[in-house]
Amino acid sequence: MDRPLTGKRILAFVGDIYEDLELWYPKLRMIEAGAEVVVAGPEAGKSYQGKNGYPASSDIAIADAKPDEYHGLLVPGGFMPDKLRRDPQVLEIVRHFDQAGKLIAAICHGGWIPISAGVYRGVQVTGSPGIKDDLVNAGALWQDAPVVVDRHYVSSRKPDDLPEFCRGMLAVLTSA
Repeated sequence: MDRPLTGKRILAFVGDIYEDLELWYPKLRMIEAGAEVVVAGPEAGKSYQGKNGYPASSDIAIADAKPDEYHGLLVPGGFMPDKLRRDPQVLEIVRHFDQAGKLIAAICHGGWIPISAGVYRGVQVTGSPGIKDDLVNAGALWQDAPVVVDRHYVSSRKPDDLPEFCRGMLAVLTSA
């Protein structure tokens, strides 16, 4: 089996009311490709309920995440991003990935976190139509597409876009 991400580490955010598929599908796809995926939530070892009821446990607390140890960041949607984007440590982590030119992959409402981190100005993105105005007002260049890859940024609109989203993540991670 081809495992192009062997040796790569990905940090994924989780919190209550995350979008179940938008965490689990990319997490499992990246593991299948050889990556280690570390899930970071407000508390370490806590189980967070997904929007559709599927639980996810955090491996580490966001406060303990060391972004220089990772090759990419996964930001699922749901209602979780609206709470996490208020955490200054979350925003610092996103800015670190941005400044280092490392993967920032946001899907659906996950785009709220890069918006709040101030990293989307001039970046071509997509996201949930519900946050289109927020993206545009943050200076992002909106496209209505299943996936948009702009340098180290990968974005998608909804769970139906997950196959394209994961292909975009793989493309960025294998070119780095």
